[in-house]
Amino acid sequence: MAKSEVAGSAPQTVGGARAQAKFVRSTPQKTRRVVDMIRGKSAADAVAILKFAPQAAAEPVRKVVESAVANARVKADRASERFNENDMYVAEAYVDEGPTMKRFRPRAQGRAGAILKRTSHITVVVAPKPVRDAAHPGKKAATNAKAKAANKATQQARVAKVKEGAR
Repeated sequence: MAKSEVAGSAPQTVGGARAQAKFVRSTPQKTRRVVDMIRGKSAADAVAILKFAPQAAAEPVRKVVESAVANARVKADRASERFNENDMYVAEAYVDEGPTMKRFRPRAQGRAGAILKRTSHITVVVAPKPVRDAAHPGKKAATNAKAKAANKATQQARVAKVKEGAR
């Protein structure tokens, strides 16, 4: 029923891992409602939200999130890296449509009514939270000196334009 993978062919951030559950007997539309609740949240918060969510699709999604965190732990152990579950967040979460099973029920006057039993493929990618700049908590830390210099030059150009416009 469910298949779990460690960082497959999808591009990922360093330290991230993914898990996938295929052929889950829940419609993709209903499952997407649940997945939208956890996208971008920390892994621990996502598990807590899913544990108490009333939707039936919350259970398989919770299992996929827990599997992705476990995959990240295994990946960190193999690389001899430090691992902290509280640093993980749901970087990507999406639901694809699986195959549809077609069933038929007898209807009035000899007709047959089609019943579509839809399935979902749930994919969750967890990654370490990006490091934030202490001076500017809302911004990500610049990764190198070139980026900082480019940002400073852009800011100086904007200030110069504003000063010119004020004259």
